[in-house]
Amino acid sequence: MKTSAARAITVIAALAMAFLGCQDLKPIKGKGRRGQARSSAGASSSSGYSGPKAKLEFYVMSKCPFGTQVEKGIKPVIDEIGDYIDFHLEFIANEAGGKFTALHGEPEVKGNILQLCVIKNYPNPKEYLKFVECQNKNYRQIPNNWEPCARQNSMDVAKIKSCYEGEEGKDLLRTSIKKAKARNARGSPTMYLNGQPYRGGRSKNAFMRAICTALPKDGKPSACASIPEPVQVNATVLTDKRCKRCNVAGLQANLKGRFFPKLTVKVVDYSTDEGKALYKEVGEKLLPVWLFDDSVKKAEKYTMLKRWLLPAANGKYLRLRVPARFDPTAEICDNKKDDTGNGKVDCDDPTCKATLICREEIKKKVDLFIMSQCPFGVKAVDAMKEVLGNFKGQINFDVHYIATKTAKGFNALHGQSEVDENIRQLCAKKYYKKNNKYLDYMWCRNKNYRSSDWKPCAKDGIDAAKIEKCFSGGEGAKLLEEDIKIAQALNVSGSPTWLANNKFKFSGIAANAIKTNICQRNPKLPNCDKKLSSSKIKGNVGCGK
Repeated sequence: MKTSAARAITVIAALAMAFLGCQDLKPIKGKGRRGQARSSAGASSSSGYSGPKAKLEFYVMSKCPFGTQVEKGIKPVIDEIGDYIDFHLEFIANEAGGKFTALHGEPEVKGNILQLCVIKNYPNPKEYLKFVECQNKNYRQIPNNWEPCARQNSMDVAKIKSCYEGEEGKDLLRTSIKKAKARNARGSPTMYLNGQPYRGGRSKNAFMRAICTALPKDGKPSACASIPEPVQVNATVLTDKRCKRCNVAGLQANLKGRFFPKLTVKVVDYSTDEGKALYKEVGEKLLPVWLFDDSVKKAEKYTMLKRWLLPAANGKYLRLRVPARFDPTAEICDNKKDDTGNGKVDCDDPTCKATLICREEIKKKVDLFIMSQCPFGVKAVDAMKEVLGNFKGQINFDVHYIATKTAKGFNALHGQSEVDENIRQLCAKKYYKKNNKYLDYMWCRNKNYRSSDWKPCAKDGIDAAKIEKCFSGGEGAKLLEEDIKIAQALNVSGSPTWLANNKFKFSGIAANAIKTNICQRNPKLPNCDKKLSSSKIKGNVGCGK
């Protein structure tokens, strides 16, 4: 199956990632504390300036692209006004039984230790950030690129190596982890300015502006007087007060904090004459619709959002691509009103039949919605091997996929490779549904789900030629087009999402959690009292949530 669809990612996902960054998989207890004690690993620069400083704390993962982004943004600020900043760089990881783990694997553990060793030996941020900047130019090569970066910055390679390979480096990471946990820092980056969470922009000007504001009036460097003022950006949001999921305030706060400090938003409701006229003018069927005038093109961060700003039908605005699911002209399925005037209320209206609230309960039915290359979805599929064995064939299990259909093909969060694998898995399901045989293919693929080499997993009775014919001949595309309608009708966007008994959503990626949720709706199933495998990963985690 060949399509020209580019890698899909909605702006709302981009904004979420921009704020949340790389998320640690292990929950951290405790809340942030103001004025917490520091060690030499986070020492600030030494200079002749002895006045008040703005305390800035970064908690990052060395191989997280969002962590490297803020390090890039702060470095020129440190270079210019670092004497006025009490800067601290710490790392997010975990330790259990004397073994360190990190979200991006063992290389990140080593990268964290390396950078802490550099900080210990070169505590001036103006010095150690040069090393960090060097590594970040190719952060995927961390830790293997450390020696050239150390030599490039005239650092003592032997001293750093001794720290990195010995107990000193482990102790530094252990201490840094404790500080991150004390701040409840799970996402990279987590930032604090003068003890308060920092959620503002990540460019040099944004950091400069925030730091200069945090400094006392009589203690600001001269550079604070020359920071360019942010551009006034104007937006109009067409929404509907009946829409429970049209969260204007949340996205507005993210846009203002992250991209447009001087953002003014006018909210127009569909129920008004102005709203109906605007709805007709812009030609968008689903709400909410975010519209920007030309002022956005002058904003400092315009280029970061440019690819998600499309011309509206009327040519007067740029439309921000955000998830829009509410049709103001359609029946609302749970308000006990005839919204369309066709004499049918709520679930009696044909347009409501596929929605969650109107679905019929079917006992022992379990559906899983995934993205085939989402690591959390992969874990959920793998857990079903144990769950299915536990219930001894007494549940009806099915897998569905999360993607979107466009005029050019399909879009998926993890790109074209995920679209292709979604299709292959649906082809396997069509031809090997009996006794869940298709799951053998999926479980095999999950061992190396990013690999394009899928044919070795078509084995033991699964015909690779049959899957290839389905995939490349158009049949698979039709299967995906029909399948993704199920998730769309249910407003399912996160991988994994579960549906028990055709009606009740739940979350989980470990066998015991999945079993427990199924048994809550089907208490008479066999082995509901049996303890299955659990996971350290807690909460509603997933891709696209």
